[in-house]
Amino acid sequence: MYHVINRGNYRADVFGSVGAARAFEAVLDEGCRMFGWIVHAYVLMRNHFHLALETPEPNLVEGMHWLQSTYATRFNRFRGESGHLFQGRYQSLLVENAAALVRVVDYIHLNPVRAKIVKSDQMDAFRWSTLVRFQRGERPSWLRPARWLQQLGFADDREGWTHYVARLRDMVAVADPQRDHDELCRGWAIGTAGWRQTIATDHQHLALEPGIARAEVEELRRARWQTALDRGLNAHKRKTEALRADRKGAAWKRALAGELRREVGCSHRWLAENLHMGTANSVRAWLNARDH
Repeated sequence: MYHVINRGNYRADVFGSVGAARAFEAVLDEGCRMFGWIVHAYVLMRNHFHLALETPEPNLVEGMHWLQSTYATRFNRFRGESGHLFQGRYQSLLVENAAALVRVVDYIHLNPVRAKIVKSDQMDAFRWSTLVRFQRGERPSWLRPARWLQQLGFADDREGWTHYVARLRDMVAVADPQRDHDELCRGWAIGTAGWRQTIATDHQHLALEPGIARAEVEELRRARWQTALDRGLNAHKRKTEALRADRKGAAWKRALAGELRREVGCSHRWLAENLHMGTANSVRAWLNARDH
């Protein structure tokens, strides 16, 4: 499952008209049927879109290329224009489970309210959101809310949707938009720390692929380093608390730093910060001394 986001090039409007929004929905419908995708929620804003998307087959890259290029071609043909429509490669954040999916879906459905396009008491009437489609029963086979509705304990009926919309309205008053944006729209994954580390370790080859954004590569790398550190602490029979409690140049810390440097290529700065060994230059000096 993914939270997929993209914006218009230079933040230009890509859904500024009814025709443009309808055209994207039509392309999304074609794409979902073609690639077997499941959509849990989506929203189209004037200059960007959000999709809570599930890919039963490993075809996100292929499908998103088709989706964006097909829509851009039709958009440019209609307007007699040319050039890039979207700002570049879409952003896709892995979603761990149904609990994380609920957070993404809520964020998507609250987007028009946070952008001050509609008031909270009108959010379920926003035209280009799955919230209105769900309530009106406009449900193609690929649009499925069951997974996250069940997580919330709501039925897929009139009463269940009434409860869900009321829940969203209650969230408006207490939500922290900046925190939600940072947690749900940045990085490479949405879920628990342990799961993120596992994914980073299991898929460390992804960091070698040129299509992945630099920020995603960096976070994958750091998660992999953290997993190696946890493993190293166990091997040295040390607790995490010992990293802060023991002196910066303790022999076991120097040994552990050397192992992490050789095994997974941890940077000197990361080792200094996470092993509490002072500065990057200090770590570099200790490791050079060991090598000689």
